[in-house]
Amino acid sequence: MKSLPIHSLRHTYVVLLMEAEADIKYIQKQLGHVRFLITVDVYAHISNKTKKKNTERVDSRLNDVFK
Repeated sequence: MKSLPIHSLRHTYVVLLMEAEADIKYIQKQLGHVRFLITVDVYAHISNKTKKKNTERVDSRLNDVFK
């Protein structure tokens, strides 16, 4: 079995928090980052689940606008 670096657990935890739409300030505090921009810069990539959710929100909003 391939071992994973301990940092992978931290990364997975943050992705799960972001997918759960946790507040970025909460995530910042959980990670111990002094500034939230550090959190955003390091974890800026988005999971496929989050991408899909955001795309659906934009589509829904555009449908509302063009009704």
